[in-house]
Amino acid sequence: MFFSALIAVAQQVSAPLSRAMTESGTSVQVTVDHVDPAKSASDPLLEFENVTVRFRFSDMSSGSPIAGASPAAWIDRLRDGATTTPDQCAGKIKRFAEGSTFSRTSLDLTSYYVVIMNADATLTVVDPRFGYGDTRLLAMVSLDAPGEDWVLTADGKKLFVSLPGADEVVAVDTAAWKVASTVAIPRAARVKLQPDEAYLWVSYRGDDKDSGVTVIRARDLKAIARISTGPGDHQIAFTADNSLAFVTNPDNGSVSVIDIRELKRVRDIPVGVKPASIAYSDLAKAAYVANEGDGDIVAIDARDQTVIARIEAAPGLGQIRFAPGGRFALAVNPANDRIYVIDAASNRIVQQGKLDKGPDQIAFTNKQAHIRHRGSDAVLMIALESLGVPGAEISVADFSGGRHPPGAMSRPSPADGIVQASGENGVLVANPGDKSVYFYMEGMAAAMGNFSDYGREPRAVLSVDRSLRERTPGVYETTATLPGAGSYDLALLLDRPRLVSCFDLTIAPDPRFAQSRLPKLSVEPRVSPAAATGQPARLAFRITFADNGKPDTEVKDVVILMAGSAWQRRQVAAHDGDGVYYADFTVPAPGVYTVLMSSDSSGLTWAQYATIRVGGK
Repeated sequence: MFFSALIAVAQQVSAPLSRAMTESGTSVQVTVDHVDPAKSASDPLLEFENVTVRFRFSDMSSGSPIAGASPAAWIDRLRDGATTTPDQCAGKIKRFAEGSTFSRTSLDLTSYYVVIMNADATLTVVDPRFGYGDTRLLAMVSLDAPGEDWVLTADGKKLFVSLPGADEVVAVDTAAWKVASTVAIPRAARVKLQPDEAYLWVSYRGDDKDSGVTVIRARDLKAIARISTGPGDHQIAFTADNSLAFVTNPDNGSVSVIDIRELKRVRDIPVGVKPASIAYSDLAKAAYVANEGDGDIVAIDARDQTVIARIEAAPGLGQIRFAPGGRFALAVNPANDRIYVIDAASNRIVQQGKLDKGPDQIAFTNKQAHIRHRGSDAVLMIALESLGVPGAEISVADFSGGRHPPGAMSRPSPADGIVQASGENGVLVANPGDKSVYFYMEGMAAAMGNFSDYGREPRAVLSVDRSLRERTPGVYETTATLPGAGSYDLALLLDRPRLVSCFDLTIAPDPRFAQSRLPKLSVEPRVSPAAATGQPARLAFRITFADNGKPDTEVKDVVILMAGSAWQRRQVAAHDGDGVYYADFTVPAPGVYTVLMSSDSSGLTWAQYATIRVGGK
């Protein structure tokens, strides 16, 4: 990105802040405020506090809001006593906006968080750092029982989780990462939000006479209807106009149609043996049901609630899902390891292919379908552009989703184990056997990185967008967890109209953490500026206490990273005495390499310390 005529204005702000500025005909108001309603405007912003960051943009001459913009913001730590000049502000924002590998910020407000549903009664929330294989643990949400299924609101502010072991559904506030409210639902299982998010639908399984769905008002988690449909583990689909809900009843081979406005069951439609999955196509105005028992895919017209097509596949069918656009559906069959492509325009199977062992879940990005398996570590990818040509071979590639099959888990969940990472052309893959989540960028030969689930078994994963969103015309907002106490820049980039600005932001220490606060450390790199390929290069750092200069000899997790344009390695450093920690690297090719170091236990986050030029032998 080339920056010309950059405008940088530094404003002194204290927390919670509310400041305004005008530049080149654009008026900007920035606020950072407490999420906790118990706090007042006079309370300072504290380290690790949840806050709302908000920017309001308007045209200075007309007062009209600037809608449809794409602002970006970062919070970047300053050295003690440092101030940021306009040129420095422009330079750092240029690095951040270009995504420079070594421009790590304290808080990126253009990123996303990863939430993991674990086999135990917890949710893990992390800020992913895939470039180096590490993460920042943001929260660990404790539940009354292991989660079964979940659904996130479109604005990312609320996460609903079903807990069948506790006979309840909880709403998790994703700003504070705490359970905000609970509703009792015996044997709660699947949870789905209808398209307008007015109602949350929760399936439950009781006896043959009472099994169906509970309808909950999403805004306050109040149960307003309990509708018995039929026996079995139910799946739910909705029409796009929020008029009808379709609920499968696998134990009696039917689909119940519910009028959402009346909240009444209006029809039961026999579809076949053991309907296992259902998906709705607004393009076809029909719901498609995959029957596990007889292998038929049945299309139900939403206008008159009648069966309009019965498509023969093979017994053992599992999940069915529509690709973006709503024309082509994919259905997997774990019993015969096949996948079927159904064209909703003709209501027939137009393509099919052989997959790996036990395909059980389908996930989509804008360009590809990703297929998870119960008996293989391979995640298969199907190019969406290859779908729809009758009889043509399906274009399939794959990457490894870890050392163990991602679909093999001790406690299966219907929630997605593969999801698209927010703002990325890539996916997150939960691997229970590896106790890790992998990140794969489309077009690569292998996963780009992974991070540990802190010893837990991940069953499902989702991505929560933390970038600035337009809430009302001209108002862009997100929630975030502040970093540790100190002085920071709140750096802002508005592309059109072009505006670049850095605001001073002070985060106060939280007295509750006084006893556990880590001592300040000084880091002295001892790195030769040059090395030769094929020859070990020793990279060392001396770590001392900032207050007295004495060496810190007890650090156990110093990690040194050496990275070039196409190669990188990281190693846990050894202690050589007197606070000096070192690692030896042998670089394979000439070039310029950057040296970074971190130590989580000492509060030393990844930082660039040196650049080495490596020549030939």
